[in-house]
Amino acid sequence: MLIVYGDTPLVRPETLKRLRAPLAHGASVAVLGFEAQDPTGYGRLISEGESLVAIREEKDASEEERAIRLSNGGLMAVAGRHAVGLLEKIGNRNAKGEFYLTDVVEVAVMSGLAVAIEQAAEAEVQGVNTRAQLSVVEAEFQRRLRAAAMENGATLIAPETVFFSHDTKIGRDVLIEPNVFFGEGVSVADGAVIHAFSHLEGAHVGEGVSVGPFARLRPGTRMAAGSKIGNFCEAKNAEIGEGAKLNHLTYVGDATVGPRANLGAGTVTCNYDGVLKHRTTIGADAFVGVHSALVAPVSVGEGAYVGTGSVIIESVPDGALAIARARQVTKEGRGAELKARLKAEKGG
Repeated sequence: MLIVYGDTPLVRPETLKRLRAPLAHGASVAVLGFEAQDPTGYGRLISEGESLVAIREEKDASEEERAIRLSNGGLMAVAGRHAVGLLEKIGNRNAKGEFYLTDVVEVAVMSGLAVAIEQAAEAEVQGVNTRAQLSVVEAEFQRRLRAAAMENGATLIAPETVFFSHDTKIGRDVLIEPNVFFGEGVSVADGAVIHAFSHLEGAHVGEGVSVGPFARLRPGTRMAAGSKIGNFCEAKNAEIGEGAKLNHLTYVGDATVGPRANLGAGTVTCNYDGVLKHRTTIGADAFVGVHSALVAPVSVGEGAYVGTGSVIIESVPDGALAIARARQVTKEGRGAELKARLKAEKGG
């Protein structure tokens, strides 16, 4: 029986296997300890020779016992055949008037049973009782994830500025620039580049993809191989086809962008009508000019061309040219007259 705690989240699986091992060799109880830099507040492991005889909580410890640095990590293993009998013998004779699980060690010793000690690094068994301690544990967790990513073949230019989720999957030869955040559910395939100040969550980044800088990938975004989402772009619930490009200042939500399509700066898929979300489909090799709005539900066909500054409210057939903007009106000389009038008003 392994006893672990929710406030010690950094314990590794291999440590739990080591903690269990003494039970297979005859021990009734095995305790996980660590050498504390400052043991204040921890229970001390009291040993005689190589045998553990007691765990003493600090409030119940003598001055001599408080000087011991070998501290209780909280985790323990108890042989199933002895567990119930040992627990039934625990009393509440201590400073707090509580029943201490740690007393199982003394009970086992008094019963003539063997008790073993396994040790781990202090960082691995540190507990969380405050928000400040939570931040310390998170920093250690991030250090592990960064090290694992680099060991598996990714390049992190400034590792201390990259933040991973517990389930982030990073392929080989991935380049991650500074100040990148990975939320839950992100996978990045081999050879992709995640540029600085990008935020990814619930997204798949395909092989050789380029993301950012200053890009945001929201849940449901899937980028096929060789596609690109550039600076100040956002994608949500969007399929970005192979080789497609959203280079800058573009929002694509609830959309499918076909292979090799190119969306100019300021392109927006207008997916929300205030009540419902609607989908936009952009075909392969389509071109959408700068500062265009695609009002969903709408489609732009394969090889179609949308003129700059258009508001598209009807689907565009394959290979067609769509222009949806007011015709320009030019009035000769009126610019100078207007400027003169404005200056006069300002002076007055």
